Amino acid sequence: MDLYEYQAKDLFAAHGVPVLPGEVADNPADAKAIAAKYGQPVVVKAQVKTGGRGKAGGVKLASTADETEEKASAILGLDIKGHIVHRVLVTPASDIAEEYYFSFLLDRANRTFLAMASVEGGMDIEEVAATKPEALAKIHIDAIKGVDAAKATEIADAANFPAEVKDQVVDVIVKLWETFVAEDATLVEVNPLVRDPQGKIVALDGKVTLDENADFRHPAHAELVDKQAEDPLEAKAKEKGLNYVKLDGQVGIIGNGAGLVMSTLDVVAYAGEKHGVKPANFLDIGGGASAEVMANGLDVILHDADVRSVFVNVFGGITACDAVANGIVAALEILGDEATKPLVVRLDGNNVEEGRRILAEANHPLVTVVDTMDNAAAKAAELAAAGV
Repeated sequence: MDLYEYQAKDLFAAHGVPVLPGEVADNPADAKAIAAKYGQPVVVKAQVKTGGRGKAGGVKLASTADETEEKASAILGLDIKGHIVHRVLVTPASDIAEEYYFSFLLDRANRTFLAMASVEGGMDIEEVAATKPEALAKIHIDAIKGVDAAKATEIADAANFPAEVKDQVVDVIVKLWETFVAEDATLVEVNPLVRDPQGKIVALDGKVTLDENADFRHPAHAELVDKQAEDPLEAKAKEKGLNYVKLDGQVGIIGNGAGLVMSTLDVVAYAGEKHGVKPANFLDIGGGASAEVMANGLDVILHDADVRSVFVNVFGGITACDAVANGIVAALEILGDEATKPLVVRLDGNNVEEGRRILAEANHPLVTVVDTMDNAAAKAAELAAAGV
């Protein structure tokens, strides 16, 4: 889960990372009131989960409370890379002597954690990495040892932070690592990390991505979910304990196991090229395929207005194919008239013949059983195209 800037900075502050005060407003009048309270120039910042806010006009300086109201009015409702601005952060303006960059992230390719730091912050770090790779220090972090003052000093030295602020930077690095670990984050980023004219180091911006797999350890993280921006189908699936991601296609997909579902996405995308259709979702029902689980999965997918057909692709392992088939039959009974779109079912693995027999005996008008994954993908794409 990606956080808004104000949420990220709240987490930073909770772990001792120096940040500026700030409050969020969802209307120009409240933004004006916040600015009046600060009694000094402020920055009005669009709260969206994407970069490039400044270039899109989503970050504006305001000298007075009245001007803050005007700037907030201009930013609220703005479309920034497909993200509509519903809130702005109003925070005191800060003079900047120097801008730096810092982040901790999960380096999936190398199966480790990575610290990245640069004394050339305030711009797209991708641009720094591409044009001046020597200006971006990359230090791998041992997951067991973590980051103490000594490791933080190594990182600061590698990035060539100025000697006069190095002690402060080291302290901030340690606290950002504490944030990263304590909150089960996969990304903690500050750009820019600034040095003000008085020589103080402040996290002027913040980006945090939390690992939703660790939500059970963090009940308070539920309060960080933006209900307004959350896709209703994804929210519904989450309530039912399903691993679901909505895509922009027309063929709904249900599979058991993330690897199988990813492979199914590929074959449907390939088969769909002929018919002008694409996968509509990722939905992994896991190792169990009971009637309730299958019904929940179908309930989510069939209520997606974009879906025209559904491909159920299951490999029987721990859960045998006959149990899956019984689950599909029972799920369609549970859904009743709400099930209106064709289902293509491919079963393989443990007890596959019995599973196919159960589906054949049920003879449900919406269900077509296909023997191979490629053929099933082709059939699902064909049915989706015909359902225009």
